[in-house]
Amino acid sequence: MVRLPLTPAEVERGQRLGALLRRARKERSMLDTALDAGVSPETLRKIESGRVATPAFTTIASIAAVLGLSLDAVWAEIDEPHAASTGSRHPRERLVS
Repeated sequence: MVRLPLTPAEVERGQRLGALLRRARKERSMLDTALDAGVSPETLRKIESGRVATPAFTTIASIAAVLGLSLDAVWAEIDEPHAASTGSRHPRERLVS
């Protein structure tokens, strides 16, 4: 199976996802977060760094659950093209207090 190259929008969304997960993880170690979510620390590192721009839904759902993030809130933030570049927050976002 040949995978099509990612679009610039997909790459940017992956970078926003990685930034969101890093912020939500706060002081929690990457190792503990990954193990609690049932993913490898390398997978989490790649997602957080933006190297895996389109991770599997179940992977993100598991990580989000461990970090106490709703999937609706995750999508609201990462699907906002202007959110990362302007630093503005989506009004519905209540991810990290």
